[in-house]
Amino acid sequence: MTNKRTLLAEDLFNLKSVADPQLANNGQDLVYIETSIDEKKNDYVSHVFYMNVEEESNPVQWTFGTDRNFSPRWSPCGEKLAFVSTRSGKGQIYILHKKGGEAKQLTDVANGASNPVWSPDGKQIAFNTSLKPGDDLSGKEEKQEEHPNLLKPLVVEKMKYKSDAAGFLDGKVKQVGVVNVESGEGQLLTSGDADIHLQSWSPDGKKLAVSADFNEDTDFSFINDFFLLDVETKELKKITEGTGYFGSASFSPDGRYIGLLGHEREFENATLTKLWIYHVEEETLTCLTEGTDLLVGDFAIGDFHQGVVTPGVLWGDNSTSFYFLASDHGNTVLYYGSVEGELYPALLDNQHVYGATTGGQVNRAVVAISKPMEPGDLYLLDVPTGELKQLTSVNKGFLEEVQLAEVEEIEFTSTDDWQLHGWIMKPADFKNDVKYPCILEIHGGPHAMYANTYFHEFQMLAAAGYAVLFINPRGSHGYGQSFVDAVRGDYGGRDYADLMDAVNYALENFDFIDETKLGVTGGSYGGFMTNWIVGHTNRFKAAVTQRSISNWISFYGVSDIGYYFNEWQIKAELEDLETLWKHSPLAYVKRIDTPLLILHSEKDYRCPIEQAEQLYIALKHRKKETKFVRFPESNHELSRSGKPNLRIERLNHILQWFKEYI
Repeated sequence: MTNKRTLLAEDLFNLKSVADPQLANNGQDLVYIETSIDEKKNDYVSHVFYMNVEEESNPVQWTFGTDRNFSPRWSPCGEKLAFVSTRSGKGQIYILHKKGGEAKQLTDVANGASNPVWSPDGKQIAFNTSLKPGDDLSGKEEKQEEHPNLLKPLVVEKMKYKSDAAGFLDGKVKQVGVVNVESGEGQLLTSGDADIHLQSWSPDGKKLAVSADFNEDTDFSFINDFFLLDVETKELKKITEGTGYFGSASFSPDGRYIGLLGHEREFENATLTKLWIYHVEEETLTCLTEGTDLLVGDFAIGDFHQGVVTPGVLWGDNSTSFYFLASDHGNTVLYYGSVEGELYPALLDNQHVYGATTGGQVNRAVVAISKPMEPGDLYLLDVPTGELKQLTSVNKGFLEEVQLAEVEEIEFTSTDDWQLHGWIMKPADFKNDVKYPCILEIHGGPHAMYANTYFHEFQMLAAAGYAVLFINPRGSHGYGQSFVDAVRGDYGGRDYADLMDAVNYALENFDFIDETKLGVTGGSYGGFMTNWIVGHTNRFKAAVTQRSISNWISFYGVSDIGYYFNEWQIKAELEDLETLWKHSPLAYVKRIDTPLLILHSEKDYRCPIEQAEQLYIALKHRKKETKFVRFPESNHELSRSGKPNLRIERLNHILQWFKEYI
């Protein structure tokens, strides 16, 4: 028995997220970002915290106020810290001294500065900023119109004219600038009409690692090449050959090697991200994970962590060893590697490692870890022994007060003999002699991965007395290249069968589930699959579809990715209306008898709201049980990073619908 209370959707306001740990070169000084929600402001607040990992002392808060402070980066000497803050409006780079004092604003760039990268001598900081072609760092804003409040039309000449993250594109592109730490004088190092992404600075101070796509017809280009930018001449040297998508470049301390993450698009957006090493002197690029099914990076799906930064290659000070994150079988793990080709797990457990830093150390790392019953904290890892020392306890009070639900991993064989993996979460107040309703949750992507991580939505449902079933059907990451590629061209086929196999397995093996009280929900691809499920079976008593796809024909022209996503995933061009319609849930609307709640964001450009509108009207026209909830000023990321009050509204709508109809 426990005296703890069960969780509510509103507990999101009580939780704190720790992310982006950064260890200084001395291996002791650590900074990280702690994010919380200001309920009155209805927004997120993030601050820089400091601690010495060798000392038994509490973390010290270094920034204050109600703004967002993020991207902390130590100077090479470890005495100064650069970070980005929104305290002056747009994000600008500030400098803090380890010994204390006020933060000094370093940049005053018209459109803000981000991604600070120190020069090896600590005298300059490179950064990214957004500018229109021909503008300087001041932005060189257009002359004020005589009537500044007059509306202007958006002139569109490209297919890539909007983005779910950025909205309608205004002609600005990312450029690389550099600022002198002492004088604050800055200059642009790049120009043109292509986005140039800054990554790292060479140890000799002469080169910057950047990535960009310089193809003229960017509407039909889906690559990102790696370049070396000469700081003095501003010349770019192309390293990759326009065959794929490369980034996250980092130099070894001696400058001989550059670690890269990327792939050559063999399976379009279903291709596994790989680890590459570029030998600077020999000018050779080698893939270290070729021939393996290892997925490099963090592809876990969650709805809680804020400001997460996935590191690339974390070099050791010997310049031959390094660490990186990989996604594997429902876990995100820390891997060790070497330029000689060694690869093995340094931290392998049932957990989600969503951040890591080494400060150049070989035998230790600070890792950010989350588990289903642990929202997330920082730990010091001793690599030789595998011992973990907990450094933060940011949600200690919450965990002492609230009873979280336990999860059990499941593995089973599909009806066509594929191995499948997932979890069942018991209700928080589980009793052996009680039958419980069960909700099937389906992730988006589809190339993503449910993992051993904290999920607020799942915990809320479990607290309300529901079992929660979630698996990684084929198409998910973390189980090899063939598995992730298997969904392409087969939406609503074996992926649907995998989910139904999971339900059958759960009913056969967990007698506490009431087979007459099943619900289903999911977002994005998970929303598509929810729509598909209710159009093909009546076994669920209620369903909630979120930011979904209902019609691939219209999706082609309205989504920010539609015109190529259809070809990549459905394997059908617009002319193939028969195939697009066959895979569209809207085609089966007459079969839908399950009460269906439709949730969608007004400014979702990934799966535009017209997808929900079509489905809602078709259902209402046929007198089906449905409701449509539209979330203002929100995009595709509502559930993860939307306005806090709307995130709570969304969770409560889901819960109330299941309470009403199950």
